[in-house]
Amino acid sequence: MINKQNKNVFFLILVAALGYFVDIYDLLLFLIIKNKSLSSLGVPADKITETGLYLMNWQMAGLLIGGIFWGILGDKKGRLSVLFGSIIMYSLANIANGFATSIPVYAALRFIAGIGLAGELGAGITLVSESMSKEKRGYGTMLVAGIGLMGAVAAYIVGDFFEWRTAFFVGGGLGIILLLLRFGVFESGLFENMSKKEVTKGNFFMLFFPGNVFLST
Repeated sequence: MINKQNKNVFFLILVAALGYFVDIYDLLLFLIIKNKSLSSLGVPADKITETGLYLMNWQMAGLLIGGIFWGILGDKKGRLSVLFGSIIMYSLANIANGFATSIPVYAALRFIAGIGLAGELGAGITLVSESMSKEKRGYGTMLVAGIGLMGAVAAYIVGDFFEWRTAFFVGGGLGIILLLLRFGVFESGLFENMSKKEVTKGNFFMLFFPGNVFLST
């Protein structure tokens, strides 16, 4: 008989895995539809590679900033706040990306999507790890990674067989569906206990000062 706690943990693993699935889908989708989307926007053939790199740099910048932002927010406000915030951000950015009509708008939306995408996996894996015993959490993260990587397959199929705007709409729609599933996810007990203690949380600079903390990581 599976008790209620085990059901909750299983549901948490499933939601985290689907979140990673959508993450991988979106990260790879741009690479798959880059050429046809830029051609559709009127970018000359000899400028597509350069423009694509420009857009990718904006997405990577968003991922870098988002990783720091969501990490701090997750420690201060909880993992669920990151899951809800990040999924809303990149879902809306993807849907809006399907309506992009210029390169500056395209770049801005890839940047926003990058920020959103940076929070999904970290928060999901953290929740899974904190909600499972140390003997079993390895299996949980393995399932998250295994299911999540199938997002690459989905991105290839959708990006190859559908119009590029439709592919972005699909990614945004998957995010909205995932957001609905998030309402059944609970905060980890470890964070709940820590939130009641008077300790510093979400201080990014603690990684660097004092110096021995940075050197020991």
